[in-house]
Amino acid sequence: MPTNTVERFLAALDPGHKEAVGAKPREEQERLAAAWERELEADDELDTLDELSPPAAEAEAARRVLDRETD
Repeated sequence: MPTNTVERFLAALDPGHKEAVGAKPREEQERLAAAWERELEADDELDTLDELSPPAAEAEAARRVLDRETD
């Protein structure tokens, strides 16, 4: 199981996004991973989902972060 934030963030991404984000500079990956952690901590809906399925909550938070990046 990945232990550092960037590795956990990359693991939460779907395969297409994982490849795209993995190709970005490490600094950008760290910025996205930090935004992902903030999303997980701040959203109460994700807390509920996390109780049912932690991987699903992490994937949803990753999707939200990437959606904001492309807006």
